[in-house]
Amino acid sequence: MSKDTAALYKQRNTLYSVENFNRYEDVIVEEQLTHQLELVQENLPLYVDMGVRVFSAALIMIAGWIMGNWASRRIQSFKRIDETLGSFLGGLAKYAVIAVAIITVLGQFGVETASLLAVLGGAALAIGLALQGTLSNVAAGTMMLILRPFKVGDYITFAGTGGTVKSLGLFGTELATPDNVYIFAPNSQIWGNDIFNYSRNLHRRQDILVSISYDDDIGKAIKVVQKVLEGEERILQDLEDKQPAVLTNQMGDFSINMIARFWSLSSDYWNLRWDLTKQIKEALDKEGITIPFPTQIEIQRPGEPVKSKSPSSKSAKKSTSKKKAA
Repeated sequence: MSKDTAALYKQRNTLYSVENFNRYEDVIVEEQLTHQLELVQENLPLYVDMGVRVFSAALIMIAGWIMGNWASRRIQSFKRIDETLGSFLGGLAKYAVIAVAIITVLGQFGVETASLLAVLGGAALAIGLALQGTLSNVAAGTMMLILRPFKVGDYITFAGTGGTVKSLGLFGTELATPDNVYIFAPNSQIWGNDIFNYSRNLHRRQDILVSISYDDDIGKAIKVVQKVLEGEERILQDLEDKQPAVLTNQMGDFSINMIARFWSLSSDYWNLRWDLTKQIKEALDKEGITIPFPTQIEIQRPGEPVKSKSPSSKSAKKSTSKKKAA
């Protein structure tokens, strides 16, 4: 065989081998495609079902988020609900809706929601028992925010404690005493006692005790005090059931006790009381009406040593002697 014939034969064998390899490769690719297509056809219902579940889960979460935000804004928009309570209830409603959406989504993927709710309920019970005192403060704070026995700026007293309310939260209330001492009181302590609100009502009545001597003219003293009350602009004069009055209250051991009774705005209570006490004293002094004070008589037996007297006793005796001289 010549060299040319051998080369031609070799070239033909090579072409034949390449052609067979290409055909084999095509067969393998076709078998792989067929197998993958069969897998897709077999799992297509599962893919469709999973896609529907994922899509519905996304819709449920979006709807839950939108509805939760809407419920929160709706609750906070109520004017009758305190701002703090509205924020708390709004957040509670929002996350409650989102929690329902999450449980619904878990149910879409085959999670046993009944057992999950049982576990969550047990955990909530355990946490509630551990935080019993704290939760009682939250419950008390919620009730106070709903019923509003007081608001920020009111002066209240409870269980022997009093102060101006600075803030009202779900766990405690902050107050400040008249001398600016900070008080933090748990809500359960406030809610469990009688609450006295001195700022809630627009008007307040007060009585000032006025004592005069038995030797003085009662009618004259009443007219003097009545004139002082009628000349004070901060006292309510026009209301029929709240007109100022001077009443004879008691015959004491050494004085006739009268009461100057009047009504005023709650905001004027203390300043008016201090001013009227000064004005009544000056008016009685001007008219010569005596404001008595208790006296003590000391009897010295003959032969007993003279007891040393304190400066206060001397001044009291001197005042007594002056009164007797008058």
